[in-house]
Amino acid sequence: MDNKPIDVARLGAIRCVIAPEPRLTPEGETRRDREGNPLWITGLSVRQAEGRRTDVVHVVTSGQPQGLTEGSEVRVTNLWANDWAVDGRTGTTYRADAITPVSGGASASTTPAAGPRGKSAGGDA
Repeated sequence: MDNKPIDVARLGAIRCVIAPEPRLTPEGETRRDREGNPLWITGLSVRQAEGRRTDVVHVVTSGQPQGLTEGSEVRVTNLWANDWAVDGRTGTTYRADAITPVSGGASASTTPAAGPRGKSAGGDA
């Protein structure tokens, strides 16, 4: 399935709601990207700019995001969505190049880079 860039500038406030944790296989081993770097998963709340609706998405990064605390506003760099289907189940996996804390009231958005991204190391099971 295709990877789709997400324009985070249109999302409004993004906050960390679940601190980064290692992304694990069903056997309890740390998942790794194609270069062998450990994958981390972080729960983010996204409040849509035009309304009251808030969604929680779990975003995977290569390497552990540093300096994130639950409830803090964050900046997401190059956010991508990948729809998946396995054994009759479907879902969406979110990947980002980086998740960093926002300091000094800076904007929480970064426009994604143009062009395709490599495939995810696997969907959430």
